[in-house]
Amino acid sequence: MRLQNKKVIALISPDFEDLELWYPVLRLQEEGATVHLVGEKANETYIGKYGVPAISDYAFSDIQASEYDAILVPGGWAPDKLRRYPEVLDIVRYMHEQKKPIGQICHAGWVLISAKILNGVNVTSTPGIRDDMENAGAIWHDEPVVVDGHIVSSRRPPDLPPYAKAFADALAEQ
Repeated sequence: MRLQNKKVIALISPDFEDLELWYPVLRLQEEGATVHLVGEKANETYIGKYGVPAISDYAFSDIQASEYDAILVPGGWAPDKLRRYPEVLDIVRYMHEQKKPIGQICHAGWVLISAKILNGVNVTSTPGIRDDMENAGAIWHDEPVVVDGHIVSSRRPPDLPPYAKAFADALAEQ
């Protein structure tokens, strides 16, 4: 399997978009990657917007970003909460500095905005935060998936197949 020995952080917080978390997580696991769900607290049950639960493996403060190969940030309303944690922003900045794949879909762009890593980066997101993305210096495109170096972005759940594939490809190239 091409992603064997790869470790990925998947951030979770209440009201994550269920499909935007689980579809990429399962896709990566099918290819052999280890994916850890990381939230504010370890062993905590977080409920998605549509009621699907996710139990965190670790707390933000429990992990070392240097031990991971990539990070996934799901959308939903969770990104508005996630971007308020300094540990989350530090993890995202570290991944960016190391040019490790960062996956963001829908409203997840808010986390990258707060990490201040989007200036001059080609991205997409849900159209609802297009202005936020552009105000952060990003170059926004209305496409199912946009890959700019190590940053892989997507708009919404119907775009999950090309997004998950592009993210898995970026991780395989790492």
